[in-house]
Amino acid sequence: MIEQDMRDRILAAPETLLDDQDVMRALIAANERAMGSNIVDLRGIAMERLEGRLDRLEDTHRSVIAAAYENLAGTNQVHRAILQMLDPLGFEEFLQSLGTDVMQTLRVDSVRLVLESVQGKDDPALRKLGEVLYVAEPGFIAEYISGGRNVSLRPVTLRPVLIASDTLYGEQAESIRSEALMRLDFGAGRLPGMLVLGAEDPHQFKPTQGTDLLAFFAGVFERTMRRWLS
Repeated sequence: MIEQDMRDRILAAPETLLDDQDVMRALIAANERAMGSNIVDLRGIAMERLEGRLDRLEDTHRSVIAAAYENLAGTNQVHRAILQMLDPLGFEEFLQSLGTDVMQTLRVDSVRLVLESVQGKDDPALRKLGEVLYVAEPGFIAEYISGGRNVSLRPVTLRPVLIASDTLYGEQAESIRSEALMRLDFGAGRLPGMLVLGAEDPHQFKPTQGTDLLAFFAGVFERTMRRWLS
């Protein structure tokens, strides 16, 4: 027999048992044992299936919430980086900001701005402006993104890196394991550019990830660059 004190507490607040899943499972199991093995409890089977569906719905709900928070955090991150990018008043300060504040805000390990020039690295107007700027021959950007393959070039390309380009990343090439490549359009009559974000984490940039935020960032970046190139 149940002790009187416990019995009184259950009768006073029976909903506490209903809210406890472990207790309810134990009561249902005891009821099935009492009915015997030759009786199938269809209601119990239906309840188990409903519980399974509820668990899956809760998992989906948590995943959706986590993705929403992650997307919000990413949006705020990109917005902060854009504001930092718009602060500099000079081109050299702008490049320095890319390699310091903007890089830290985006949580990447390398930032490279690739500009194609008919004079290549010998262009006196673009040389010696820091490690962020990389001046290349015309056609370098398309070749780098496509890897020599005949493929259509997307505005933003996310991919893992097995062996990073030491030409582009320099001493950091050994540690870069994924990269985001953003093509830049500086207007009619100008050669294209590319903004490269490199990360040591091989999973930071993957082809399956969305590119909307980086495409927006690249759009603001190329419009900012037009001001410096005008």
